[in-house]
Amino acid sequence: VEASLAFQAENTRFNSTLEDDIQPTLRIGISLGEVVVADNTVTGEGIVLAQRLEQLASAGGVCIQGAVHEAVPGRLPFEYESLGEQELKGFREPVRAYAVSLKSGEAIPPPEVHAMPGEVQRERPKQRRIVVGAMALLVIAAGGLVWFQPWAPREEPASVERMAIPLPDKPSIAVLPFTNMSGDPEQEYFVDGITEDLITDLSKVSGLRVIARNSTFAYKGQSPDLREVGRDLNVRYVLEGSVRKASNRLRITAQLVDTNNGYHLWAERYDRNLEDVFALQDEVTRKIVTALSVTLTGQEEEQLARAATNNFEAYDLFLQGQQYFGRRTKDDNALAQEMYKRAIGLDPTFARAYGALAVSYALDARRGWSTHPADTLDRALELAQKAVALDGSVPQAHWALGYVYMFKKQYQQAIDALERAVRVAPNYADGYGLLAFINNQRGQSEEAIRLIRKAMALNPHYTFDYPYNLGRAYYTVGRYAEAVEALQEATEHNAAALAPHLYLAASYIRLGQQDDAEWEATEAQVLDPEFTLSQFANTVPIKNKAQLNRFLEDLRKAGLPE
Repeated sequence: VEASLAFQAENTRFNSTLEDDIQPTLRIGISLGEVVVADNTVTGEGIVLAQRLEQLASAGGVCIQGAVHEAVPGRLPFEYESLGEQELKGFREPVRAYAVSLKSGEAIPPPEVHAMPGEVQRERPKQRRIVVGAMALLVIAAGGLVWFQPWAPREEPASVERMAIPLPDKPSIAVLPFTNMSGDPEQEYFVDGITEDLITDLSKVSGLRVIARNSTFAYKGQSPDLREVGRDLNVRYVLEGSVRKASNRLRITAQLVDTNNGYHLWAERYDRNLEDVFALQDEVTRKIVTALSVTLTGQEEEQLARAATNNFEAYDLFLQGQQYFGRRTKDDNALAQEMYKRAIGLDPTFARAYGALAVSYALDARRGWSTHPADTLDRALELAQKAVALDGSVPQAHWALGYVYMFKKQYQQAIDALERAVRVAPNYADGYGLLAFINNQRGQSEEAIRLIRKAMALNPHYTFDYPYNLGRAYYTVGRYAEAVEALQEATEHNAAALAPHLYLAASYIRLGQQDDAEWEATEAQVLDPEFTLSQFANTVPIKNKAQLNRFLEDLRKAGLPE
């Protein structure tokens, strides 16, 4: 599976180097089963099953059998989307299938070298007639398109060296994913929830610089050198720890480490009842603030003292909903909504649950999973407004409100909501990121540049949409060379996203690089063969008509069809 994902990433890179209109896109299917090699032919049930699975894969994607899914170690940074039980031609029983991809912000693990230096491996037989239980891998050429979807990427992390900016002179901290010591992989969602809540609480402290969850979770399942983490994320301090949940008891260990020298500033172990988890999170946050000699404002004191909910069962259901939502499939989104609704039923004042439910409804409308998207967005708006009314100290509630307003194209209301989110949590990278995106939509490009660079500082392992928004803003203000650099960064990490290629084509026109502009225009047409300027003009949400017309004229010069 590692090799397949690495192959797809390399093939995407290779395609970008081809001076040809043909861009071969491949699908991969992987099965466990019998492979028969005889008479210069490879056959067997495993081969046939791999071929059937390949047909289920998306273009540029990888599809695996359920048996492969069970065999792959859970420590590997893969994300799975269940395709359910599939009735496959030639097979009597349904076969469970999964689409597999690399988790956002993760890197493909390098191959493990088992041979010792100088060891000579025995020559393998040139042919084996029957290999039972072997892995069968079939690769078939196919084509596919992926339209740009802001804030839901699956890309590898961007180059920190090229795009990051120095952090301000204030204590900076990264909270690494806590380790699940429960002995039960099913408790992973709970441990991740504890980590995310600590990040959220610390992000509200204006005297700290707190790295976003997306960047710190790149280390999940690893045991990194904390001094290297400090250099990678540009932070002075790292919080790490573990969680053990058993019956109605909870044990949390936490230690705060200075990445300059590896010394522990503070370490503690807590043994509490599950219901005490909210007070425990507050206590850990305050210990960190004290250890770093940070003074809390009166508002921050009040916000940290306020628990999201005092109902542990509701909290647990909410965290399960977050796990389902993170998979971004129609069925999992429906399961997430069920969990959020049950949490609200147990605690009708649980603001975060209302906000999360609002975002899940907005996703339904955006992905076409709702039969009445306008009504679904209206319901999402009601829920987000309820979340903010219940607890204005929850940054995610304000973000949810801004997110829904954005899809309703009520941009000023969206900006107002998101500005409240970053006032509540000055370290909220997602808030700055979405603010930058909306400012780009409205043509406020200088503000978009400021916001996206702030988001990059808080989220060094950012995804392709960060440099895309930066490049788009640079293009709008006429900084075309900088636009090209940022947009190339975006395409390196998501070559299938259409929008960066369009802005690259327009930027090259402005720089007088006609050949490069035509190349990017061709890339755009490969991604979307039905692309036309007239259709694009009717759907692209650029509010400023003068900016839109200039953009369309540059695309026209690059050779894109009317």
